[in-house]
Amino acid sequence: MGRGDLTNAEWDRLESFLPRGGARGGRWSDHRRVINGVLYRVRTGVQWRDLPERFGPWETVYKRHRRWSADGTWHMLLSKVQAAEDAAGHIDWDVSVDSTAVRAHQHAAGARKAPPTAAAQRGGPSADESGRSGASETGRPAGGGGQVGECLGRSRGGFTTKIHLAADGRCRPLTVLLTPGHFGDGPQLQPVLEQVSVPRSGVGRPRSRPDHVLADKAYTSRENRRYLRRRGISHTIPERLDQRRHRRNRGSQGGRPTGFDRERYKKRNTVERAINRLKGFRAVATRYEKRAYTYLGTVTVAALIIWLRT
Repeated sequence: MGRGDLTNAEWDRLESFLPRGGARGGRWSDHRRVINGVLYRVRTGVQWRDLPERFGPWETVYKRHRRWSADGTWHMLLSKVQAAEDAAGHIDWDVSVDSTAVRAHQHAAGARKAPPTAAAQRGGPSADESGRSGASETGRPAGGGGQVGECLGRSRGGFTTKIHLAADGRCRPLTVLLTPGHFGDGPQLQPVLEQVSVPRSGVGRPRSRPDHVLADKAYTSRENRRYLRRRGISHTIPERLDQRRHRRNRGSQGGRPTGFDRERYKKRNTVERAINRLKGFRAVATRYEKRAYTYLGTVTVAALIIWLRT
């Protein structure tokens, strides 16, 4: 076993969830070897052609990663691990939300335009690219609903993609969403929280409502606060100075001051630490993929490993 490969304990947790049949009814190549090849590439950021020979043909590893990114298999594995952790009571549902910009490599440019299908509009793959539909086994779009095109944009940092995520109180990503780098943080609070869905081990609907939400001033809009109150989610979000001044100038019509727990807000650093863990994977810290759904799969693999090893 090489450094960074799946341990026996980690493999035992994943093996029962992996698909049994291969493409067109054939047999898959050894799952463990291929997954270790994907992990090596996500951890080091090397080109697919430069994978060590011990992982087998690089084309097999690359195509497996691309297919599982398209059909939602990586997301399914992450959901299964999260469900097991929730059943054991190991998830802290004080959820923090934030984003981070990722510089796109020059190789990320130049993706051919997909046909105007619903999957392509969501940032997912077209049928001729993946061979499968753009929906995951959970019924959610494999490309992460809410995406725009290939999620590449010009921002102050250059050619970038932005990763929006919600993290639990133990610094583990619950859900991930991609947008172009110039998109703002505030409008993405609702799409990120709408994607939080941890299946229950027994009967019942997946858990989707956090106990508490923490976020910085970028998320302090009235629309976001109304959304959280409508869902019955308590929150700790500081108010910007201009909003506070505007409310005071309106007098009694400005409404009551927003509640803010300074001590509880200190816990928001959990999402910063989750981002730091994600960017410890070099293929996450720099985007090399042309297609958004493939890069989302790379980020999901990194999140899966964080859950397995935390």
